[in-house]
Order: sequence, then C-alpha cells, then structure tokens
Amino acid sequence: MIETGVAEAIREGQPRSGDRHVVKSSAGGVLAAVVDGLGHGEGAAEAAEAAAAVLARHAGEPPAALIRRCHEALRSTRGAVMSLAWFDPHRGTMTWLGVGNVEGALLRADPGASRREEFLLLAGGVVGGRLPPLRASAIPVAQGDTLILASDGIKAGFTRDLAADDSPQRIADGIVARHRKEMDDALVLVARYGGGRP
Repeated sequence: MIETGVAEAIREGQPRSGDRHVVKSSAGGVLAAVVDGLGHGEGAAEAAEAAAAVLARHAGEPPAALIRRCHEALRSTRGAVMSLAWFDPHRGTMTWLGVGNVEGALLRADPGASRREEFLLLAGGVVGGRLPPLRASAIPVAQGDTLILASDGIKAGFTRDLAADDSPQRIADGIVARHRKEMDDALVLVARYGGGRP
C-alpha cells in the first residue's frame, strides 16, 4: 500500500543517532512515524528507541492514543518529539499529528490539485515531558501522494527543489544530501501512498 524510502545522517562524533523511524502495517492501514530524541548521543537514542518500540507495538491505534502511550513510556527519559501519520486505505485518508519539530509535508500527485503541498501543523511540547493538547487531522489521499517526515536535522524548505516523481528513496537521499544541518542528527522518511490493502 505504501512504498518507502529512508535516509539519515549521524552528527559527527556521536556513536548513535537520536532519530528513529517506524513503518508498520496492521489490518486497518499503515503507520509512518519519525521520532527525534532530545539532544544527542546515547540519551537521545534511548528515548527515540523507547518511543519507536511503543509505536511499533501499538501501530493500529489512533495517532493521539499512540502519542499518549509514548508520553507515558518516555517519562523516565529525556523525552522526544515526533510526527506520525496513519494511512487508512478503506477511507482513502491520512490522519497525521506532530508534537515538537519533526516536519511533515504531503505532496499531491495530481497536477490539477488546488494545493500541491500540504504541511503538518505541529504542536509545541515534548513527549515524555510537557504534552500539549493533541488534535490529529485527517485529509484525503490519492494514489501517488507522497508524505515526507523530516527531523530537525533537516533545514526548512526541503520541499522546494524536489522532483516529486522520483522514487521515495531518491527523494529521501536528496533531501539529506542538500538540506542536512551538520551539527545535528538527521532523518527523512518518505512514504508514497499506493492505495489498496495494507
């Protein structure tokens, strides 16, 4: 139902990245998420891994419920920020939600669409620390629409020079190559919706 590509880079001098991604199918659809543990190094990696494990284990739950689960699991860590999207092929929708600064963009495949790009509205806060009110939004998706989730190691404006018909992996690799911040971990997840069953 979705084709994905992932690209990442670790901040120089750090043993592990504090960014993680999750792509998980269940009976009702597919979850796609990017998690960024606060700071760098082992503490950030531990927080991100804990959140990713919760997301993978409970992938079929609604986005707000998933973030609340992560919030409880991360209370003993330094916390994380994250954005996630749930693709529902039965309804032809994507429901997305973000806490912190993992940016999300949806690129429309239809050249006649009224808006070729839609951006995730992020809520300030920290999962495991200060959780804001959670309001997921659902939008229709069509075959070929492409979701991009990017951690804060990627500079703003990363959608400006994209070739939207490239493969998800080429898009992810290109964003990291052109828009990465050298002093941070960076991760980009690209998911292209293909319709059909999960």
